[in-house]
Amino acid sequence: MINQEQIINRTTTLIEALDIMDKIDKKLLIICRGLYFEGVISIGDIQRALLGKKDLTRPVIDYVRSDITISSIDDDQKYIKEMMKKQKIESMPVIDHENRLIDVISWSDLFVEEGRGRKALIDFPVVIMAGGKGTRLRPLTNIIPKPLVPISDRTIIEDIMCSFREIGCNEFYISVNYKKEMIEGYFMDKDEWNIEFVHEKEPLGTAGALGFLKDKIKSTFFLINCDTLVDLDITDVIEFHEKNKNAVTLVSVVKKMSIPYGTIETDIGGVVKEIKEKPEYVYQINSGMYILEPIVFNYIERDTFANITDVIDQMITSGQKVGAFPIPGSAWVDMGNWMEYLKLVDKYSSEE
Repeated sequence: MINQEQIINRTTTLIEALDIMDKIDKKLLIICRGLYFEGVISIGDIQRALLGKKDLTRPVIDYVRSDITISSIDDDQKYIKEMMKKQKIESMPVIDHENRLIDVISWSDLFVEEGRGRKALIDFPVVIMAGGKGTRLRPLTNIIPKPLVPISDRTIIEDIMCSFREIGCNEFYISVNYKKEMIEGYFMDKDEWNIEFVHEKEPLGTAGALGFLKDKIKSTFFLINCDTLVDLDITDVIEFHEKNKNAVTLVSVVKKMSIPYGTIETDIGGVVKEIKEKPEYVYQINSGMYILEPIVFNYIERDTFANITDVIDQMITSGQKVGAFPIPGSAWVDMGNWMEYLKLVDKYSSEE
């Protein structure tokens, strides 16, 4: 069934395409001229454009790839299902002999209870920073710590841990401080989790607790805030990290900001150089999820307050390679504020 919101024309800009993806929660849009199919644009295409510092105000037709997989009206469902599963295709356009778009088959149409195909399992340690007070979720966090705030039939921290267990991660380190007894007590009888708790006698920032793990973690590992939920194939981030030989890879969230006024750029003496009418800007923000190499421990002192962003700045200054893997805004939830929390709870409730 064709979702008309998923159809765009060739003059749609990359910025606009990203906006549409966020709005309809899709990672692929279909480009048509009238009834005729012209190509697709995916979140991967936009990620590559961002990484290549391309002009995101250019039309999508400039970024259409020729090596895309589409289906013909003559293809049977078995073939389409095999191709979608093999290539992890979210939406498959179906084209007739005149190159007209006649259908769009979604993953959920064919794989009702299956998750998207995963790549090889990777068992990296996962460090979860769960020592904060969760002040943005007060008064709820006056009673229970933020990691134990429920979403559907499990807690925030369990939801994060499950996403990592899906790719093979089984070694978890949880940094705790505020209401740590409640967090540890909650997991006391949950034998399915391999957890070691890291105790902060006082808040040490988003990186300070890592100092306690210097002699325990010797491989590539994940670091994530306990209020960060991301909907992506984590193995894609690992591939990006390893291919670029990064010491650190941040998962960044692509955001668009529109200024509802005409902006003026001036030179010395107030001479107007340029006027832009209601400009739009694309920028990347920190999601709170990282892939790190053990060299990071060289920049962290035990029992010393440190934010991970300050540590990363030191690494950049010293010549270490740091990369950013961009994801769309719809793939990220900041569970640390009420609005996002209530939206997520509502989403889970509607799926039950």
